[in-house]
Amino acid sequence: MKEHHPENPFAIRLRATDADIDELGHVSNLVYVRWVQEVAQAHSTARGWDLAAYQRLGAVFVVRKHEIEYLASVQRGEEIELTTWISSWRGPSAQRHTRMRRVSDGRDVARALTHWVLVSMPEGRPRRIPPELVDAFDAHHIKK
Repeated sequence: MKEHHPENPFAIRLRATDADIDELGHVSNLVYVRWVQEVAQAHSTARGWDLAAYQRLGAVFVVRKHEIEYLASVQRGEEIELTTWISSWRGPSAQRHTRMRRVSDGRDVARALTHWVLVSMPEGRPRRIPPELVDAFDAHHIKK
């Protein structure tokens, strides 16, 4: 999974909770998917694109594909920094990278690449991403 590192990624921190732990005693693979979605949503909201803004646009992003590379396990109580950025925009599609790093030792625990598609509501058909949406995510740092 090739990563394009931007000049201004967005980051949040979270802590693995009891509810995140699976029967093997570490964070469940499903939780990593949830974290990818949570950091994407936080990034979008921070750029002025919360659910209400997407509703005004008449379109929302939906996941077409997640690719996750698991590098190390995460244990209960560990703090994780999630960093995300958009590496490309094309028509109705955007590619978003997410890096998950354990704060205590700086070790990467996972990397993800998510392919998103902007779809019109309520039809659910792909829709070209408008320039104002691209601009909100600092498009001058992104290869189009």
